[in-house]
Amino acid sequence: MARLTITDRRERALVRAADALLSPVALRRAFRRADPAPPRRILCFRLERIGDLLMTGPALAELHALAPGASIDLAVGSWNREIASALPGIDRVETLDADWLARPPSPLRRPGGARAAAGPLGLARQAAGWRSRQYDLAINFEPDLRTNLAIAAAGARRTVGFASGGGGALLDVALDYDPSAHTIDNARRLVHVAMGHMPETAVDWSFRIPEAARAEAARRLAPFEGMVKVGMHVSGGRAIKQWPESRFRDVAQRLVSDRSAAIVLTGSPEDRAQVELVRAALPAARVLDLSGDGGLLSAAAVIAQLDLFVTGDTGPMHIAHAVGTPVVAVFGPSDPRRYAPRGTRDTVVRIDLPCSPCNRIRQPPARCVGHAPDCLSGIETAQVLAAIDETLRLGAAR
Repeated sequence: MARLTITDRRERALVRAADALLSPVALRRAFRRADPAPPRRILCFRLERIGDLLMTGPALAELHALAPGASIDLAVGSWNREIASALPGIDRVETLDADWLARPPSPLRRPGGARAAAGPLGLARQAAGWRSRQYDLAINFEPDLRTNLAIAAAGARRTVGFASGGGGALLDVALDYDPSAHTIDNARRLVHVAMGHMPETAVDWSFRIPEAARAEAARRLAPFEGMVKVGMHVSGGRAIKQWPESRFRDVAQRLVSDRSAAIVLTGSPEDRAQVELVRAALPAARVLDLSGDGGLLSAAAVIAQLDLFVTGDTGPMHIAHAVGTPVVAVFGPSDPRRYAPRGTRDTVVRIDLPCSPCNRIRQPPARCVGHAPDCLSGIETAQVLAAIDETLRLGAAR
């Protein structure tokens, strides 16, 4: 039976029971003969948040390189349609909104327009509508029983995914998700197993930012010509990942007063109160507030032209990494081994505690609820400023 990487005891017991009921399905699939021909139509699932999709980008690019003649469809949450459409090698984007992912809109995303979120059976019904496309291969990058059910319903000749969230019996090839490895590496390993080999050379996965968005970003940043331009995403997305807003404010003030920097603030409309705490403390001529303004690719176009991006463990952190902007990321309970950006000029700021990183984001310890956890409250502004200075110094030395 698969090694389940599910923290909650009751949820783990339910998934284990479901896997036991599905075991006859695994026996039947074991006798299916694999199609030796290269796949011509491929379906991929990545329904979660901005960062989850972007960390799958390298794997999707390698899939395209390994199957250059194949048509690749990608199913994502509706909030990620814009980013998914900009990924290289993707021919069609489908949207599936899962009810267990429903929460306040992701950072930088405009609200509205999304369909009602569906449960596991609703997703399976929608995926079953794609059976007429006759997929040769389906890959589920989500280690989750519910999306394994949906990808099985799509009726591909061969299915590949993770068993560690349950539902491995529904797949032809089910791997254990390695919680000690980076999310990028788990996704790439899935593609390599699905295709039977890995690319011989490195594959570029840079996503496409429209030229019009780049030009508009340059226009908006023109007043800051000659200044160091620092982006800042104040919201942590979840309370458990929130570095105190007052410390973001203090960092921004020091950057403006001591380093003659301009500050670009990003966020969703729901983040306005947090963003305002920082914006109100800065001279109007030194700040550009983009919170709730434009879509993901418009934000990416601006971030791509900044000297540095300061954030917590958020989707915009992964956008900055994807467009090549150096990142200073404040990490608390999130495990950097799994989620940190890995650019040569990306820096993670954190403190060592016996309990950190616990990675208990969905179900934080009771002692950490209602306030910034110790692993974040213990990070001082001086540490973040030192990381910023070092990153900018390295950039100037190039």
